[in-house]
Amino acid sequence: MQPAGRLGGTAALRLLLAAHVAAAFEPITLGIAIGTASVLTGYLSYTELFCRFAECCREEQPLNASAFKLELEERLFGQHLATEVLLKALTGFRNNKNPKKALTLSLHGWAGTGKNFVSQIVAENLHRKGLKSNFVHLFVSTLHFPHEQHVKLYQDQLQRWIRGNVSACANSVFIFDEMDKLHPGLIDAIKPFLDYYEQIDGVSYRKAIFLFLSNAGGDLITKTALDFWRAGRRREDIQLKDLEPVLSVGVFNNKHSGLWHSGLIERNLIDYFVPFLPLEYRHVKMCVRAEMKARGSAVDEDIVTRVAEEMTFFPKDEKIYSDKGCKTVQTRLDFH
Repeated sequence: MQPAGRLGGTAALRLLLAAHVAAAFEPITLGIAIGTASVLTGYLSYTELFCRFAECCREEQPLNASAFKLELEERLFGQHLATEVLLKALTGFRNNKNPKKALTLSLHGWAGTGKNFVSQIVAENLHRKGLKSNFVHLFVSTLHFPHEQHVKLYQDQLQRWIRGNVSACANSVFIFDEMDKLHPGLIDAIKPFLDYYEQIDGVSYRKAIFLFLSNAGGDLITKTALDFWRAGRRREDIQLKDLEPVLSVGVFNNKHSGLWHSGLIERNLIDYFVPFLPLEYRHVKMCVRAEMKARGSAVDEDIVTRVAEEMTFFPKDEKIYSDKGCKTVQTRLDFH
């Protein structure tokens, strides 16, 4: 006969798996159910057993800095600043057992320069399932917040969603894409979660990570890159201090940045403004080679050159930078 007050291993696993399914609808359920199951079973090992079958939030797992660095260097082209900042910021944050606030990074640059791609790399290095993880949440402005007249409703929904998911997993990741299309003032709804509070209504947000992706500021970044090129200086000589102050002021005063007159900037709650430089011809060729390798094809330099030469470049006279970055490389490669 089964001892009173203790569930069998199979029953416990079923309970935990049921909680995992429920979490897809109600984020707080998972944490409560797992805790309840552990008390009922008396065996913490059941949680480990559960984690073999389903994804678990492992709050104390540090970031593998070496693997993350290697992946950025091998997969992200022409972005020495982004590589340096992301590596230092994320490694330092995840290895800090008691951060004072959530890590907030704002990524800026023209389309095709690698912002979405790097957010995917970040997600994969923080959570096993990457963007498919239950603990990584992607918001697309035009999809999730399309109507300006519903800003107040969106703010309430966003607060509830973040609160529920951080309650279930303290080191949740939230990615906001198309920030430049976000209605002004909407993002300020999450300001308390990014601030220096130990807890808000019993929930700590200090281990969460927020990434903002925006095309806003791309013109400012390109101007700086062009100034360096015209002065005969290498793009690798551009430092964060050359761009970050300009970016923060630029997006604060830009009505189409999603951060227009935002309290996040006024309160200095964005830890880094990460610039993504415009990509040159040589970087486009790197993207083509990488895509060919990803498809399991041998790298054909004739095809690499043809695809790169099909791209359009600016400024009109110098033709230095790809106007779409590497964004159309995949589709163009399909024709060769």
